[in-house]
Amino acid sequence: MANYEEVFKKVVAHAKEYGFIFQSSELYDGLAAVYDYGPNGSELKNNIRNYWWKSMVNMNENIVGLDSSIFMHPTTWKASGHVDAFNDPLIDNKDSKKRYRADVLIEDYVAKIEGKIEKEVKKAIKRFGDSFDKEQFVGTNPRVLGYKSKCMSIMQRFSEAMAANKLDDVKTLIKELGIVCPVSGTKNWTDVRQFNLMFKTQMGSTADGASDLYLRPETAQGIFVNFLNVQKTARMKIPFGIAQTGKAFRNEIVARQFIFRMREFEQMEMQFFVRPGKEMKWYEHWKDSRMKWHLSLGIDKELFRFHDHDNLAHYANAACDIEFKFPFGFKELEGIHSRTDFDLKSHQKHSGRKVQYFDPEINESYIPYVVETSIGLDRMFLTILSNSYKEEKVNGENRLVLSIPALLAPVKAAVLPLTKKDGLPEKAREILSLLQCDFLCQYEEKDSIGKRYRRQDAIGTPYCITVDHQSLEDNTVTVRDRDTMAQERVAIDRLYTLVSKKVDFRNYL
Repeated sequence: MANYEEVFKKVVAHAKEYGFIFQSSELYDGLAAVYDYGPNGSELKNNIRNYWWKSMVNMNENIVGLDSSIFMHPTTWKASGHVDAFNDPLIDNKDSKKRYRADVLIEDYVAKIEGKIEKEVKKAIKRFGDSFDKEQFVGTNPRVLGYKSKCMSIMQRFSEAMAANKLDDVKTLIKELGIVCPVSGTKNWTDVRQFNLMFKTQMGSTADGASDLYLRPETAQGIFVNFLNVQKTARMKIPFGIAQTGKAFRNEIVARQFIFRMREFEQMEMQFFVRPGKEMKWYEHWKDSRMKWHLSLGIDKELFRFHDHDNLAHYANAACDIEFKFPFGFKELEGIHSRTDFDLKSHQKHSGRKVQYFDPEINESYIPYVVETSIGLDRMFLTILSNSYKEEKVNGENRLVLSIPALLAPVKAAVLPLTKKDGLPEKAREILSLLQCDFLCQYEEKDSIGKRYRRQDAIGTPYCITVDHQSLEDNTVTVRDRDTMAQERVAIDRLYTLVSKKVDFRNYL
């Protein structure tokens, strides 16, 4: 296939052509960094969400769910630190008049250096063949070590500048690295300044009587302010977790890379409450658990990596990201953070009410520590979409297929009568009625069977079920597997079991 940039363009085009993602308000020329999920996209998104929920809530007896509101009392965001500290460092290019996030410019520069490391590794693989030891090579090769040292030095300087709020040092770093504007190609930069990312709105019927509110920039605070409600009503004992999925909103000035960074997005978060002093044990536990969850979907482990944070957020004593190698490079997919007792302690202070847990095992009350796992549902969607997109040559013809894990596939089976006559459509609809209560299926009779197969491949349907004249005689059909393209004659009364086994949640545990 073409280079990564071309692959990503194809994925974006495919997402629209096959009803996965549309530009929001496209009729009016669109709204930047806001997207709508089409028929296949909404199904895939629901399936990812459900898989996360089952894995997190159903499979853990000490984790329960919550669905908190988007609007919250404005003091919530003062207590959480978002009013004062939820900022991005922005910089403008004076020639192009384009605005950029300073951290993204620096991260992209570092990513190019990391790309050089990958090139060195690929050259070494060709040179040494089967005897190549990647870990040893990366840890000893002078050129690679030089690249790694440069990356670490750059990110350390940036982290120290941000921690000390020395924005002049950030600009100096950008200038020293020779970073140019992608549009103008010049280094004519403004000063770096901070920009708060929260969307502000009002509640009330008149301007004078209205209260200032914010659209929530994260879902976590809804969990924290409900800690006692959930703990008492669900009768939970520490350690326990509260899981939630829902929309969040950030006024991203520089939103790009399709659905990777949006202004309206969905999070899947779990806050795990633990006894103080036990947080690092659970932090390591959830790092391991969450990586296993990603690998359970059959994605190559080489496409994932952990990235420890050098510059910790104001609430954390440990933090890392699970990064995925998107077509545009390794980027954050999920965060695992040890948030200490910052959030509950701050809400206790600002509300004037005790937010504590009485631990019967040690006969003591305390504010719990928290370990968080937070993944962007939209980013997970892009992970599945970009990883499953494949172009193949089959008998001299191109085949475009989405090899989406069967559990997540929007359509589980397509029922296809070979022709529109001779009772085949009627027989096909009988089969459809056997399956559609439990599986989303499609019925399609237009075009040749080959073209219909290709359409189903392009949306990731695991099984195509073809009804032909023999089906009327012996109640068998031809079942075609998406991945192997193998065709098997199967009795109609076996179809439900066949599809059920293919998409069973147990296959992914």
